[in-house]
Amino acid sequence: MKAFCLVLLALCTTQAAQAQSAASSPRNRSSLATVEPGTFAVEGMTPKPIVLKVQLEAPVYPTSKLQGALGSFAPGTLVTLLAMSDTAYRVRGRARHGDVAGWVRMNEVISAVPDLNANLKKLYERTKLVDELIQHKQVALGMTSQEVQASLGKPSRKSSKITAAGKEERLEYAIYDQVPQTSTGVNAFGQIVQTVVYIRVEVGTLGLSFKDNVVSEIEETKGNPLGGGGARTVPPPVVGF
Repeated sequence: MKAFCLVLLALCTTQAAQAQSAASSPRNRSSLATVEPGTFAVEGMTPKPIVLKVQLEAPVYPTSKLQGALGSFAPGTLVTLLAMSDTAYRVRGRARHGDVAGWVRMNEVISAVPDLNANLKKLYERTKLVDELIQHKQVALGMTSQEVQASLGKPSRKSSKITAAGKEERLEYAIYDQVPQTSTGVNAFGQIVQTVVYIRVEVGTLGLSFKDNVVSEIEETKGNPLGGGGARTVPPPVVGF
C-alpha cells in the first residue's frame, strides 16, 4: 500500500508539473490549430479576447459552411471571436436559445478593431513563423525580447542604455552544442572497448540588440551560431488588438 501511494503521489506531481509548464508557456500553440479546413483559430493569439457586436439578426451555424442553423444571436449581442474563415467568424456568446459557440457571417457583426480581418491574418502568419523559430531554438530580426527568451532561455548577459532615440536593450547568449568524445577502456572480460559520450561545449556567442522591444541587430561575437544562412527576418509585431 505504501508503494502504491508513493507511485500515485509521483504521478500527481508529474501531472501538476506538466500543467504548470503548459500554463507558463509563452504561447499556447493550440491557438494555431486549424478548426476546420480553410479556417484558423484566433482565441489565444491576442493579448485579450476580441469582442464583436452583432448588428443584424445573426443565425449561428455548427460549421463554417453555414448550413443548418442552431439558433440565432439578437442584434446588440456581444460575442467573443474564436476563429475565422474568409467569409465567417466562429464566436461564443448568448444566443436566443442559450449559450452557444458557432459560425456567423462576417457582415452580421462589427468590431472596434480597425482592419480586423487583415490584421488577424498578418498576426496568424507571423505567429506561425515565430513558433517555428522557438521550436527550433532560433532567433530572427523582428522578434520581441519575450519571444527571444522563449526560444533561447535566460540570457548570459543583459544590458541597456538610454539614448536620444530612446531605450535600447541588448541580450547576449553563450551558444552550446553537444560534441561527441570517444573514451577507451576495458570491460569486465578484459576486452578493450570504446564509448562515445556527448559533452556540452560552448561553440559561439550571440548578441541581440533591441529597439522598441524588437530585435534590430544580431551579432555573432564568437563562432558562427547562426550557421551559413545568416540572420532570418520576421514581420514586426502586429499591434492594435
